[in-house]
Amino acid sequence: MDHAQTRSQGVVESFDEHSGLGQVRVADGRLFDFHCIGIADGSRTIEVGVPVVFRLLAKLGRYEATDIAPG
Repeated sequence: MDHAQTRSQGVVESFDEHSGLGQVRVADGRLFDFHCIGIADGSRTIEVGVPVVFRLLAKLGRYEATDIAPG
């Protein structure tokens, strides 16, 4: 499976505007970290609790959420 091309669904679990770091939780309970530069609209901010779609990016031996958009 090519995770870079597959869109996943989840909910923003946490987001700290000061650090720009957050997490997305998917239906099976896994958490994926993200950085504000991975928010698709360029706003660099997103609300906790928002349903999102995203891609997974392999980074430093783990997956990180990127191309995050409400959905």
